Amino acid sequence: MAGRWYTALGVNLLLGVPAVVPIWLLWFLAANWAGPREPTENDGMALWLVIIVPVVALYLLLWSAANRPLARRTSLDARGYWALSILGTLLPTAALIFISP
Repeated sequence: MAGRWYTALGVNLLLGVPAVVPIWLLWFLAANWAGPREPTENDGMALWLVIIVPVVALYLLLWSAANRPLARRTSLDARGYWALSILGTLLPTAALIFISP
């Protein structure tokens, strides 16, 4: 069963649900990094980096730990597997962006 492509897609869709948080944090960092500085902003972006780096690193560790064994067992070639994995992981975030008002 692990050799089928839809097993990898299902695992990555499930991993895509908690991936909404790190993806949003990365978007927030990119949107606010190079903006004009406010005179009342005391902490700057350093505090956000302290929050974002561990969250993203922990998620990437979990994602790679789940995908490495599946990549060896699936019948897809490497390029197809990793493309399917990335697209499957991003699909819940894309769905939330699409249905948001």
